[in-house]
Amino acid sequence: MKQKALTNIAAHLPEMARLQPHAPAVFFPDGRDRGGRIRYTHYTFGQLDRESGRIACALESIGVKRGVRTALMVRPSLEFFALTFALFKIGAVPVLIDPGMGVKNLKTCLAEAAPEAFIGIPQAHLARLVLGWGKESVNILLTVGPRLGWGGKTLQEIVAEVPAERSYAMAETGADETAAILFTSGSTGVPKGAVYSHGNFCAQVESLRSLYDIRPGEIDLPTFPLFALFAPALGMTSIIPEMDFTRPASVDPEKIIQAIENFGITNMFGSPALINRLSLYGQQKGIVLPSLKRAISAGAPVPAQVLERFSSMLDEQAEIFTPYGATESLPVCSVGSKEILSETRHLTDKGKGVCVGRPVEGIELHIIAISDAPIAAWSDELRLADGEIGEVVVKGPQVTRSYFNRDDSTALAKIADLNGGLFHRMGDLGYRDAQGRIWFCGRKSHRVIGADGTLFTIPCEAVFNTHPQVFRTALVGVGAPRSQRPVLCVELEPGTGKGEQNRIREELLEIGGNFAITEGIRHILFHPAFPVDIRHNAKIFREKLAVWAEKELK
Repeated sequence: MKQKALTNIAAHLPEMARLQPHAPAVFFPDGRDRGGRIRYTHYTFGQLDRESGRIACALESIGVKRGVRTALMVRPSLEFFALTFALFKIGAVPVLIDPGMGVKNLKTCLAEAAPEAFIGIPQAHLARLVLGWGKESVNILLTVGPRLGWGGKTLQEIVAEVPAERSYAMAETGADETAAILFTSGSTGVPKGAVYSHGNFCAQVESLRSLYDIRPGEIDLPTFPLFALFAPALGMTSIIPEMDFTRPASVDPEKIIQAIENFGITNMFGSPALINRLSLYGQQKGIVLPSLKRAISAGAPVPAQVLERFSSMLDEQAEIFTPYGATESLPVCSVGSKEILSETRHLTDKGKGVCVGRPVEGIELHIIAISDAPIAAWSDELRLADGEIGEVVVKGPQVTRSYFNRDDSTALAKIADLNGGLFHRMGDLGYRDAQGRIWFCGRKSHRVIGADGTLFTIPCEAVFNTHPQVFRTALVGVGAPRSQRPVLCVELEPGTGKGEQNRIREELLEIGGNFAITEGIRHILFHPAFPVDIRHNAKIFREKLAVWAEKELK
């Protein structure tokens, strides 16, 4: 019976409200007082459960019912938490799209998701009207904040009609029932809507709980909005930081550190770019953060020097974990900073790839031969031996089964398993070592295929990244497939002058000449600032750099 109750991801909230009704569930920044100290508004677990139930009643009154796809375009706020849990309780299907992915992609995503309801702040509704978002499908409009001339109702209006004491009977959704549509970042192509079931979400919560020993009563600082939703389900108090969530690399480190110190944060999530910014500030100011038990960073590999700097701010027992996964499946693997800094970083510097750890419990992971074609059915003959680089494929309860309205993309990414379930092709390349650890070697679409063989981005780049004046590098291929020229694009550390580029180029060529995988890379171009994804500010748009490099070499 307990497992059945948990097939609705929202069921974690009333359970936490029962266990700790007066414990704070979420704090949200609400300006500053005369002394410059930040003020917060908050919900306790009991309040968040009651308010989300009341909102669920109100939403049903305007037609947002079980199965109704609902575009949710609300900034991180108390309303964002309450609305999301309300939609889950109803069994409606929130469509969650990162606003940082760009106007063109936003319109494409909304057209594909075909939502019937649109819940948004005034700016989102204005953009919907001007840009034609969802005009073919949306027939229910709800504004969070003041409504102008676009019709529909406001959240305040519909909730006011529901008595404060009204309870809500949560939908008894099945494990395979669609819970949400989450769009990928689109860092290697057009964003796609991953279809999440309630079972997928519940598996994620349980995996994170057991993997990192997260316990009720902990205090979380989520710097990525979707991760904030896991905190109430895990019984953690969530402290929403003062920041622009679409620009983590530009975060004010002082504000983040203030939040950690003010609340005694025990757990935080941050992109590699944000962790880098915090570590630089902390090193400069000599800051220590004794309350932090763990930090979790994902979205791209975290450089060892960043882990080293940030680790110096933490207690000896604390650790930075770098889970590996994707929107379609998370977590897949995990490794901690202690193992990276004591062992795997040295192999990374020698071109062995980035260690992402061992598969988490419940995940079946294999490495298969590289192919750009669909694979209709699983066969053990696809598997490669340990040490061979191939594509990572995974199967498990947190692995999503399809993309919404993208049958071709689903066919390319999924492999039917005749024994039950399916495998998801991560689109990543890597290998398994003799200890069972997985090493990431880059995206499949980024491999450089030349006349003399194939080069993989991450192992090659790591060799050159050892240069002290190099911030990061990106290997791209110029020319027709199977006859591409490898070109290394280099972004230097801030403050490095153009006059130093010739010397650095020669030093990089010398470094590359020491390794078989990099000795053939002779073209080196310096770029002022790599194009990166908005979501994490860490994934490099190598496709754009390849176009730029081709022009530079002409």
